[in-house]
Amino acid sequence: MTTPSLPSPDDDRDESDLERLDRNWDELLQEMRITQTGLQLLSGFLLTLPFTQVFSELDEAQKWLYLGLVVVAGVALGVNMSPIMLHRRVFRENVKDRVVALGHVMIQVVMLAIALLIVGMAVLIFSVVVSWTAGVVAGAALAVALAVLLVLVPSRLQPR
Repeated sequence: MTTPSLPSPDDDRDESDLERLDRNWDELLQEMRITQTGLQLLSGFLLTLPFTQVFSELDEAQKWLYLGLVVVAGVALGVNMSPIMLHRRVFRENVKDRVVALGHVMIQVVMLAIALLIVGMAVLIFSVVVSWTAGVVAGAALAVALAVLLVLVPSRLQPR
């Protein structure tokens, strides 16, 4: 994993270290805005489930899966907000390089949490609508697809 604040030897941009950090911070903020919207939608779906008639029909494992997903959603939202609070706490203390580097790690944690939410929600929905077997198959298929999209494809783009 590369640190986003370090210049690439083949980067021909004419920018200072501070300009590069500002650009990296702006890009990180944009990524957090996008993940925030997705997290809000997924969390909103999860939060409405206990107030439906179907919820009382869930088996014990489905209820525990649901509660686990609520926890993952809460942690993901918290991690997604952390770089902003970190930036506020150390504003004007000349540590933007550390804020950007930590934000880089945090957004990857958020992406992992979103992937877990997507897989877990598919398992839950398929297990309720069809069967536990269908839920596990759907979850496994989504896990493979997301691993390819979020891990394999980006790793193929990295310089060797």
